[in-house]
Amino acid sequence: MHSGIAFIPESRELDGLIGSFSIAENLILDTFDLAPNAKGLLMSPNTVTNEAVKRITEFDIRSQGANELVSSLSGGNKQKVVLARELSRPVKIVVASQPTRGLDVGSIEFVHEKIVQERDAGRAVLLFSTELDEVFALADRIAVMYRGTIIDIVPATISRSDLGLLMAGVKPKVSS
Repeated sequence: MHSGIAFIPESRELDGLIGSFSIAENLILDTFDLAPNAKGLLMSPNTVTNEAVKRITEFDIRSQGANELVSSLSGGNKQKVVLARELSRPVKIVVASQPTRGLDVGSIEFVHEKIVQERDAGRAVLLFSTELDEVFALADRIAVMYRGTIIDIVPATISRSDLGLLMAGVKPKVSS
């Protein structure tokens, strides 16, 4: 997206990647027409490959190289390709929907580290997650929805029991 928004979708296979494309091709899905990937109307294959190799290293994508089809990667490495594409360009906002769904523990930690780096760099991060541990680990504030409506926005220091009440549509009693 040229809008300054990074989007990490819930379903990397359906909404984040093209399985029949290489890692390098997936990394430029949103910038294929911009320098340094393109010169005028022509793509610059060497530049695309060189940039992909940098991202593969930076994001620890376990692969056979930039030309490997993304469909052959593990779920964690597919998610790293999405992260590499979305977080390797200037953005102001990161929208992450279930960013660790189906990932192994090591990949979850990697994704969390990248999200925290974005937050610490001053970017706004909007996280959608059903994993409470993830929400508590990454959020500063939590917007609680009940029946499709945000019923409260609370600090991430809220107790799990009070958060559970909010999730059930019950406002916790404030102790005086």
